[in-house]
Amino acid sequence: MRGRMMSKPLTITEIMAFADRHHGNSEIVSITADEGLHRATYRDVFARAARVAAVLESMGFNEGDRIATLAWNDHRHLELYYGVSCSGRVLHTVNPRLFGEQLVYIINHAEDRALFFDPMFLPLVEGLADRLPTVEQFVALCGRAAMPDSKLPRLECYETLLDNATANVDWPALDEQSASALCYTSGTTGHPKGVLYSHRSTVLHAYASALPDVMQLSKRDVVLPVVPMFHVNAWGTPYSGPLTGAKLVLPGPKMADGETLHSLIDGEGVTIALGVPTVWLALLEHLRTTGKTVPSLDRTLVGGAACPLSIMREFEERHGVTTRHGWGMTETSPLGSVNVPVEDPSSLNEREHDEQRVKQGRALFGVDFKIVDDANRELPWDGKAFGDLKIRGYWVCDGYFKAGDGAVLDADGWFSTGDVATIDASGFMKITDRTKDVIKSGGEWISSIELENLAIGHPDVAEAAVIGVDHPKWTERPLLIVVPTDSSTIDKAALLDWFKGKVADWWIPDDVVTVATIPHTATGKISKLTLREQFKEYRFPT
Repeated sequence: MRGRMMSKPLTITEIMAFADRHHGNSEIVSITADEGLHRATYRDVFARAARVAAVLESMGFNEGDRIATLAWNDHRHLELYYGVSCSGRVLHTVNPRLFGEQLVYIINHAEDRALFFDPMFLPLVEGLADRLPTVEQFVALCGRAAMPDSKLPRLECYETLLDNATANVDWPALDEQSASALCYTSGTTGHPKGVLYSHRSTVLHAYASALPDVMQLSKRDVVLPVVPMFHVNAWGTPYSGPLTGAKLVLPGPKMADGETLHSLIDGEGVTIALGVPTVWLALLEHLRTTGKTVPSLDRTLVGGAACPLSIMREFEERHGVTTRHGWGMTETSPLGSVNVPVEDPSSLNEREHDEQRVKQGRALFGVDFKIVDDANRELPWDGKAFGDLKIRGYWVCDGYFKAGDGAVLDADGWFSTGDVATIDASGFMKITDRTKDVIKSGGEWISSIELENLAIGHPDVAEAAVIGVDHPKWTERPLLIVVPTDSSTIDKAALLDWFKGKVADWWIPDDVVTVATIPHTATGKISKLTLREQFKEYRFPT
């Protein structure tokens, strides 16, 4: 028997229509290169999104065509999010931090027909343009007065295009399974792979991300997504913000600037901020140096890499800010889990509290995960067994863009994340390594992530990485690579003593190497691939 309920497609257009009607006056604050601090409302942004759709129509772009962006977090990028996807076209957010060859590959692979870019990326675009045969139109995201001088062919000014367009657009009735956005993985091994999101998956992800045990969003919140809009849709905040009516604060190109972040948090009354650990290191350093505080900030969501316990403690003890650890990936839209306590933290002693909050958290409704051994047998949730982490759910990819019938799911429909994890009896998952980064010493696994988190807690260490290095007896042993704090000289013996009593003795690294910088990927993660190449000739002292 079929239920007698209305059946409306789950589309991003519905988020836009609802926010326009019920949250139209909620504010969007942006830092832009040509306008400074720009203020608008959801109603303003959606009216301009309609003009974007009219511009795309006038240029002859069809439903399903890919429209690329090279842009920071600001109101113009948000206008493209809705103007492109709600008109039936596919928004392709391109990460400008990728290598040139990777950018050429993904833009050509996506067959983007237009490229909208912030003027600061003009040199990058000019260097790529003659290798992008499918791109028919370039658009600079600025006003006429800020238009750069360029010989770039078919270059238009965004504001001029919108001034000449109509805001009266009939939004098409879209199938909820139609593609809405395209995001490529960072391509640390082989070519980047395209993940094609649907309207349905995006709406469900927005619903789930706003739940109390996830981001806990409401109209009373002021959200600062420091994670870029070109990286997994800023963790869904361009959709969950309008869905709940929360005020959005978009930092433009100032994402890594501690002073700017403090100014935005304090000046706009930010209650929740989202970003990778390196962002919070910059903010906390600024607060420490200036003695300033962030009284409005209630919580931060940290993902993209394991969050050092030292960041969590400093936020909590100095500023009363709760840090929630999250986990996800491009293929999961990205949210897979968030660490929100299921019991009062005051009931735990300090060690138990610390052990709990560094975990990546529990699955949220809409996804499920499990860990398996090398024979694909499911492992127990006892907090001890290590296994390959697999996931499935409403917003998990079932294949890569233009990959044909290449299977990415196992026979039971699970996606292999490439992460190694444990899951405890309460369902809290903890990433211990990437499959390709795990250290196997004498047949036993050592978590490089746990060693890194402990090392970063040492007062003389600014950043740390651990890799496995060949060993004649144990196959591999951990090598600790550290960047010292400005005023510190690393005492190797003292630093290795720091690990005693915190991990098993056989986990303790065999040596410490000091470097000026540690390499990172385009998404801000430590590049273990680069480090392994850099230290491929290294041999432990005999």
